[in-house]
Amino acid sequence: MTSHFVAADVTRNADMQMLIQAALQHHGRLDVVVNNAGWTHRNQSALNVTEDEFDRCYAVNVKSIYLSTLHAVPVFRAQGGGSFINIASTAGVRPRPGLTWYNGSKGAAIVTSKSLAAELGPDNIRVNCLNPVMNPTTGMGELFAGGELTEERLNKFRATIPLGRFSTALDVANAALFLASDEAAFISGVCIEVDGARCV
Repeated sequence: MTSHFVAADVTRNADMQMLIQAALQHHGRLDVVVNNAGWTHRNQSALNVTEDEFDRCYAVNVKSIYLSTLHAVPVFRAQGGGSFINIASTAGVRPRPGLTWYNGSKGAAIVTSKSLAAELGPDNIRVNCLNPVMNPTTGMGELFAGGELTEERLNKFRATIPLGRFSTALDVANAALFLASDEAAFISGVCIEVDGARCV
């Protein structure tokens, strides 16, 4: 198996088109699109989030799904099917104060995924979501926490996860691998919480 790195801004139409074309050029076909780009504003009052921060949140978390749909669906239709896996968040199903606009963007990603699953199902295109709980190593941990990731802050948040730990990249990758596989051929329009029972 080979992989290729292609730099792109997923909030730009031309860049998303280029990403899809690059996959086709390198591999000859496109079977799965994982919309994994994400961004959040700092944990704070909803009234203190700037318009630019709001716009960026929705551009990265929602518009990227729109753009990937525009460019990947024609390819999937021509091939007889395909699969989208959108990385949303537990914030979209169990929101908490301080991340209101981020929560809303992830809720939008979840509902959009379900709607696309219903619309694109007749084309044999599956659309699913993964909802991870916070991973402090993503580089956005301090934004989610609203400050430095002290042991006290980490312990307080970890205590809300029944399995007693944060999600890892491998946890999310394993769930995505299942949704992309033939074993999940009849699964579409679902969201899987990868959260150690945080949302129960």
